[in-house]
Amino acid sequence: MEKKLSPAMQQYQQFKAQYPGYVLFFRMGDFYEMFWDDAKIAAKALGVALTSRNKGQPDEIPMAGVPFHAVEAYLRKMIAAGHKVAICEQMEDAALAKGVVKRDVVRLMTPGTLTDDPLLDGRSDNYLAAVAFNVTKADGYRASVCWVELSTGECTAATGDERQVLDEISRLRPAEVLVPEMPSGREHEFADRIRAVGVKAITARAGWQFTPHHAKEELQRQWQTHTAAGFGFADDDPAVLACGAILSYLAETQKSGVGHLRSLRKHTVDDHLSIDPASWRSLEVDRTLRSGGTEGTLLSALDRTRSAMGGRLLRQWLRTPLRDIEHITARQEAIAAFLDSPAALKSVIEKLDDICDIERIVGRLAVNRVGPRDLASLSRCLQSMPALLEVLQAMPRSKEVAPELANLASFCGEQATFLSSAVLPDPAPHLREGGVIARGFDAELDRLKELAKNSAQWLSQYQVRLSTETNIPSLKVSYNKVFGYYIEVTNSHKDKAPIAWTRKQTTTNSERYITDELKKFESEALTAQDRSVALEQQLFEKVRQTLLPYVESFQELAFGLARVDVLSSLAALASERRYCRPAVVPQRVLEIIDGRHPVLDQQLGSEFVANDTRFAEGDTLSLITGPNMAGKSTYIRQVALITLLAQVGSYVPAKSATVGVADRLFTRIGASDELHAGQSTFMVEMTETANILNNATDRSLVVLDEIGRGTSTLDGLSLAWAISEHIAGTVRCRTLFATHYHELTDLSDRFKGVRNLNVAVREWEDQVIFLHRIVEGGTDRSYGIHVARLAGVPRNVLERARQLLGELAVHHTAHTRPLRSKNKPIDENQLPLFADPSKEVIGELAAVDINAMTPMQALEMLGKLKGKLGK
Repeated sequence: MEKKLSPAMQQYQQFKAQYPGYVLFFRMGDFYEMFWDDAKIAAKALGVALTSRNKGQPDEIPMAGVPFHAVEAYLRKMIAAGHKVAICEQMEDAALAKGVVKRDVVRLMTPGTLTDDPLLDGRSDNYLAAVAFNVTKADGYRASVCWVELSTGECTAATGDERQVLDEISRLRPAEVLVPEMPSGREHEFADRIRAVGVKAITARAGWQFTPHHAKEELQRQWQTHTAAGFGFADDDPAVLACGAILSYLAETQKSGVGHLRSLRKHTVDDHLSIDPASWRSLEVDRTLRSGGTEGTLLSALDRTRSAMGGRLLRQWLRTPLRDIEHITARQEAIAAFLDSPAALKSVIEKLDDICDIERIVGRLAVNRVGPRDLASLSRCLQSMPALLEVLQAMPRSKEVAPELANLASFCGEQATFLSSAVLPDPAPHLREGGVIARGFDAELDRLKELAKNSAQWLSQYQVRLSTETNIPSLKVSYNKVFGYYIEVTNSHKDKAPIAWTRKQTTTNSERYITDELKKFESEALTAQDRSVALEQQLFEKVRQTLLPYVESFQELAFGLARVDVLSSLAALASERRYCRPAVVPQRVLEIIDGRHPVLDQQLGSEFVANDTRFAEGDTLSLITGPNMAGKSTYIRQVALITLLAQVGSYVPAKSATVGVADRLFTRIGASDELHAGQSTFMVEMTETANILNNATDRSLVVLDEIGRGTSTLDGLSLAWAISEHIAGTVRCRTLFATHYHELTDLSDRFKGVRNLNVAVREWEDQVIFLHRIVEGGTDRSYGIHVARLAGVPRNVLERARQLLGELAVHHTAHTRPLRSKNKPIDENQLPLFADPSKEVIGELAAVDINAMTPMQALEMLGKLKGKLGK
């Protein structure tokens, strides 16, 4: 028969039952222990030994543990492995406990609710998001996503259709997404679409947490509001429902208030350049396709920020390029102000090195997880602010750079003075052993510290004083564990002992005494360290409580500094890389002179070849033909990235640029299978193309690379032709189409606004030199065999390829017809690609009544049919 579980194991199972789905870190002395299945999970994820409790017994229990002082590193591994963790702490001293030690779960850790600095990437946001759906009175069925950055207090929501919500999630890449449960108990089907864009942690929550009634209660509890109208949302907007679900999840996981959470902010999708998930990936804005890292991305090429806050804000700006010209111009003006004051720009950049991550420190302050070194860092940062503010305010156009910071100067000074008086400049990393509160902040703490530090000195002075007063030269003040402190007098001098002394012990050669003064010292000295530590903990909490009312001001300061960091970073980049200020205009034009790819320009330096791009108001399609490796893909990508940068408000890598604001940016670049979704390369290509054709407007910018290459030549050419026709004739958006289908160059004769471009090539002897220069006109050669030679294909294979190329070219010329006859008018409604004249001739012959024709009519008909056959 299985033995009854110990009280501690019963307690463990009780908490485990309360928090299913979490790995329970159960504090037992100096370790966090895990048992049963949790132990097996922890051993695998953390690489720690899997042992057992009651080893070899019928009630053997698997066990694994980690030391409490190093728990942060293990928590980071657990979260990275996709697990949620419940932290169960001892709530009383085990030495004083009667029976089983009281414990409680003090924190639930999930991927989207992290605030601890070691668990986060300082330059990336860590979002918790929720999706919700509702049929609204005003707009019918709508979808929404709300996202929160708990470590900084950001809270934002957007409403649109499901496609728009998925686009936002793709760019945000939240660490965790909450989805509603269906009545069946299964997670909402939208969860699969979220996984498809790369989000791993999806948490299903009860459906009632996504209802208007629940949302109203949560918003009232968090922000004391009775309606969402003040945030710009109707009460039945699904954004409000998603926000309510997040607020209840935070209340459950944090076990503390989240008062630093800023008011819900409305993100209007139509105010920003929209980029779908496939386009976002292919442009490699913040992660590369090959490695998934940031090296080689647009972000890595741009980022000159000096603070973590600035790094995160730059990411946010890149994720949400603007469509409002006034807002774009305001950012450009701030960059121009820095460029007009190069000495100030250099000084600001240097002083930004002293700026700490105020946002996240204040976030930890609000959720009661701020550490001593956080506040010391904040103190140093605030003390450095006057020098930075002085430089900014001295700039001729300071109001265009950081107007809000000037109003916070006195606030920074007050808080710097307070913190420097409260916290040591280099405190201990935690509160367990003291060494945190500055001297002079609290008189009692100073006394206790002095007592603990100078007890030996006091005893020495006390011994000298007693010896002098009693005239006993051999008098000693000593200590042992049994009696504590005592005064020892040899037998030869015991008659000199004052009557006020109390005899404690008699030994062979001496008498031992105590005094009231020595007893008082003993009680204080032996407990001074513990009392000092306890008092420091109380004082530290007092400091935290003193700072809490100023959370909003700290957040305003953090945003102002982050903005200065980003703007000065973009100014430094513009100066360093010779970027120009683009003219951003409402017309649907695009003119870039000597444009450069922002990433390759830095990697290749002077070897990179700049190119022009021109779209007049009526232009729609630029067809770029040319050989492989000549730079077609680089060229079309750089146009997309320059447009994105211009709408971020940044300067751009070009000699000059005029950018008409785009509403959406689409790309169809590269070929990849999505076997996990049952989609071939060609299916992925067609799905992404369909998205463009169905959603692009005349205000969009579209970049296409080799459409149709995933199928047979004729199928691919037919599709590429029809797609080009649709874009040029129906959608009429600005489109760059890099293609090997040279036949498409005929479209420029059929549609206004279609231009042919090609990549210049120079042939010399048997060599082909790619000039990487985009010039007017089409081309009819791909130089594929030359590229194969460069790749190292064997010579005999290349020779055979040249032989076959000649034969196939003759065969192709003999069996195909021109795309149109120069003598025939263009039918704008139906443009034939490859007409088969023999079928038309056979059809006409079958319909002829020979018996009713004269010889002359028969001859005329034969001549007509012969002409159709090109004979």
